[in-house]
Amino acid sequence: MGNTLRRTTPVSITDLAKLSEPSAAAPGSSQAHDSYKFAYDDDAFLSRRETLGIRFELELLKPDLLLREMGIENTVVVFGSTRFYSPERAAEMLQKASAPSEKIAAEKAQKGTHFYDSARRFGSLVAQYNLKQASNADKLVICTGGGPGIMEAANRGAFEMGDLSIGFNISLPREQTPNPYLTPGLSIRFHYFALRKMHFMIRARSIVVYPGGFGSLDELFEVVTLMQTNKVERFPIILVCKSFWDEVLGFQKLIDYGVIDAADMKLIHFVDTAEEAWDYIANWYELN
Repeated sequence: MGNTLRRTTPVSITDLAKLSEPSAAAPGSSQAHDSYKFAYDDDAFLSRRETLGIRFELELLKPDLLLREMGIENTVVVFGSTRFYSPERAAEMLQKASAPSEKIAAEKAQKGTHFYDSARRFGSLVAQYNLKQASNADKLVICTGGGPGIMEAANRGAFEMGDLSIGFNISLPREQTPNPYLTPGLSIRFHYFALRKMHFMIRARSIVVYPGGFGSLDELFEVVTLMQTNKVERFPIILVCKSFWDEVLGFQKLIDYGVIDAADMKLIHFVDTAEEAWDYIANWYELN
C-alpha cells in the first residue's frame, strides 16, 4: 500500500513535546478544579496548543536573563560531532572491546581523538585570553550544545582553565546528558531547536565548526544562510580540517553549478589547528 496524504500533520509540536491535548472534563472531576489554578501554575493549560507562542517566548527569555545575570555578552560557539572521544575514553573502549562490533567501534573511535584534543585546546586558548580581561565586554565565552564529543572537549578546555563554560542542551528522544564541564547555572535545557539556535546566534562573535554529522551541518548552514542574506552582521565562521569539509561538502561543486557565488565562500575560513582558529578570531577583532 502506497503512502497517502493525511488531513493532519503526522507529528505535531504537541506530540513532540510529549504533551496531550486537554479534553473536556466532567463536572466534579479533578481536572474541572484546574480552572481555579493560577494560569502560570497550570501545567495542563501551559501545555495547550494555543499557548505554544507563550512557551516560545519563555524559552527565549529565560536563557537570556540567565546569561545577562552572569554578565555574559559575547560567546564563541563551537559545533561538532558527538561521536568523537577523548584519547582516554577511546583507549578504554579498545581495551574492553571483545565482540567484533565493539572492536570496530573502538577502532573507529581512535580516528577522532585528535579532533577532541583540538577542540579542548581551542577552549583553553579562548579561556586564556578571557582570564586576562577585566571587563566582561572584552571576553569571549565558550558556548556549545552542552553534550558529548566536540562539545564536551571545548567546554572542558575552558572549564579546566577556570573560565565560564556554557552548554545549550536539547531534549531528545534519547536524552542528551549535559557534559560535566559546564559552569553551574550555565547548563541550559531547550525543547525547541529553533529557539536554541537563536540563542547560539544572539551573543555569538564567532562560530567554530569541527567535523560533524547532520546536527553540525544544520547549525553551520543556518549561520551561513543568515550571513549570506544579510540577516546578521558578519563574523568569523571557521571550519576546522579543510580536507574533511572539501571531501564531505565539495563547496567548489556548489560554485560550479552556480547555486552559490564564489564570493559566498568569503564567509567561511578554513583552518587545521586550534591555534589557527584562535589566531583568526584574535586578528579579526584585533585582540592581540
